[in-house]
Amino acid sequence: MRRVVILGRGGSGKSTLAARLGAITGSPVIELDKHFWGPDLEATPPDRWAAVQGDLVRAEAWIMDGDLGPYDVLDVRLRAADTVILLDFSFWRCAWRAIRRSRERADFWLWVWAYRRRSRPLLLTAIAHYAGDAELHVIRSPRALRRFMAQVTTGQISNRP
Repeated sequence: MRRVVILGRGGSGKSTLAARLGAITGSPVIELDKHFWGPDLEATPPDRWAAVQGDLVRAEAWIMDGDLGPYDVLDVRLRAADTVILLDFSFWRCAWRAIRRSRERADFWLWVWAYRRRSRPLLLTAIAHYAGDAELHVIRSPRALRRFMAQVTTGQISNRP
């Protein structure tokens, strides 16, 4: 687990998980939102976003957290990943976390609402196509996440090359 991609709907805890994994593994954490969104939440154009990710994936080890929904170009980081974690929590859990975190735009809420119906199938297809050799962990509940983290902490899921 040296090159980790963390995906999931808004409010699922991607950044929190990335920080925890970074602390355990010593791998640098790359929060993709900070690289993608410009001033006034201006989206990076797809060709430029692919190039930015190309630079980011060159490192030997990293944990990339971010799911940019319809704006995303997934293939670059998925091709480089050895581990993909999909946080597949319920709408209500994610909505509650997002409300507590900050105010969000209408397009964010539409994406969060339709995630399982629209985004998740596309993600699973992209993972199968671009990251077929990567280890996939689909985590559907906080309890499952605690079990996963316990396995990482105890070395049952390797975080060494």
